[in-house]
Amino acid sequence: MGLNNKTNRRTFIKNSVLTFAGISIIPRHVLGRGFIAPSDKLNVAVIGGGGKGFSDAVNVWNNGASNIAAICDVDWNMASRAFKKFPKVKKYKDFRKVLDEIKDIDAITVSTPDHTHAVISLAAMQMNKHVYVQKPLTHSIHEARVLTQAANRYKVVTQMGNQGASGSDVQIMIDWFDNGMIGNVSQVHVWTNRPVWPQGIQTPTDKPEMLSGLDWDNWGGPAQWVDYHPLYHPFKWRGWWNFGTGALGDMGCHLIDPPYKVLGLGYPSEVESSVGAIYSKDWVPDYLQNLALLHLGHN
Repeated sequence: MGLNNKTNRRTFIKNSVLTFAGISIIPRHVLGRGFIAPSDKLNVAVIGGGGKGFSDAVNVWNNGASNIAAICDVDWNMASRAFKKFPKVKKYKDFRKVLDEIKDIDAITVSTPDHTHAVISLAAMQMNKHVYVQKPLTHSIHEARVLTQAANRYKVVTQMGNQGASGSDVQIMIDWFDNGMIGNVSQVHVWTNRPVWPQGIQTPTDKPEMLSGLDWDNWGGPAQWVDYHPLYHPFKWRGWWNFGTGALGDMGCHLIDPPYKVLGLGYPSEVESSVGAIYSKDWVPDYLQNLALLHLGHN
């Protein structure tokens, strides 16, 4: 991948690769004696500081190897841990203000709900910022193609965060298969306990009180407007197509990726779907709740 021409202190790509989720961003042979001068550090803005966004911020910071220039989260309650970890960092609720106001940002991390991945990442690419975006890359196939084209057009470094994908385990499985240690593979079974959030339920019509510190308008971003409800935020948005991509976008990215790489699979020719369980509450499917009620009734 090529890079845009910026100030000399950011021409590190000449001898290195920008890697957000790894141990280091700039190798020691570039820096000399393990010391990184403040003027040589990458300035990274964190978009989405709660949940996975917090660990992304810590990994990017890497004990001072890079500089966290800003933390942006529409819900400052969710981002409180990141704010505490980086108390001197500028705080935002609108990623657009981050890109407009902090001119020397080199890269951003995007750790937000699925429906805002593409719009945030594309805006950063258009300003020649490098992007690390959590899985799933986008909310739709079209958005993924748009980001791919943008990365090539703007010559920026991009990476999708997919825990396990860059580890040694997948490469070990590839070696096993390539060396004939597994033999012919005709079927692959992948399973997970997800979804564990409410699905197949009615759209809420009540209007509970808005959470303090939450910018609901920015949380919705490009999605069709709905009133705030705890069935959407902070955890259950994956169960609504308006915001999430269900269990496929949650765990499918992790679990289907290894066989895809090991077997050299291409695009599917057909897909069949079925509903295995309905969740009205978190973590326990309705049929187990009903069995528990029947058991209590018999007692």
